[in-house]
Amino acid sequence: MNELANMTLGDLAGKRILITGGSTGIGAAVALAFAAQGARLVLHYNASRDAAEALRARYPEHITLLQGDLAEPGAAARVVNDAARLLGGLDGLINNAGGMLGRVPTTQASDAHFDDVLNLNAKSVWQASVAAHPHLKAAGGAFIINTSSIAGRNGGGNGAVLYAAAKSFVSNLTRGQAKEFVADKIRVNAVAPGLILTPFHVRDTPEPMMAAQSASIPMGRAGLPQECVGAFLFLASASLSGYITGQIIEVNGGQLMP
Repeated sequence: MNELANMTLGDLAGKRILITGGSTGIGAAVALAFAAQGARLVLHYNASRDAAEALRARYPEHITLLQGDLAEPGAAARVVNDAARLLGGLDGLINNAGGMLGRVPTTQASDAHFDDVLNLNAKSVWQASVAAHPHLKAAGGAFIINTSSIAGRNGGGNGAVLYAAAKSFVSNLTRGQAKEFVADKIRVNAVAPGLILTPFHVRDTPEPMMAAQSASIPMGRAGLPQECVGAFLFLASASLSGYITGQIIEVNGGQLMP
């Protein structure tokens, strides 16, 4: 992160960006990197208020906080519109909020669990992107970056099939909206992390499973949240990726080579 903090891209300073799920893990690493570039951020969080406050304390002039449970109906649109109001518009949306909500085999999943997983990981991304569209269009050259997952390609690990299906939706939403939004000068791309050491896995992935998955990665280890940041910065910077849309950057240490 220190190297990224010292790297000035030039075209992200002052950009108005909403990051959902930005208080911990990959979202927190991305928030710190964008704040270091001088971007103006609204950082969305749900339950991790203390972690969100700690991030804001590091860059108080660049980070504003918004709380919301994106699994609830209408919450994603509300967060987007509140962020646009606070920032005076939007130049970028990073749809990062998501989670497995526990490892549950599909044969044991209730309708309520299905709804919770799909609402958080799929429906909220669609609703946030649709709500952000008029704000991003008005900016006259903007971006959406979705956080997908390696699970969206390989079906996920044990008990994560619904999460994997939701991430497959995110990847295809990325491709489809890239075509829909291109005339409005909005680039839509995604980052698909592999096995990354975040609270997500600390909470939901047993140690033996983590060890087995880590051993299968050509680089021989799980990744760190900071190692995902470069892909987000690249996709946000028009000077670096202005001719790139509808793409999904895999960040997985060689775990999957599509």
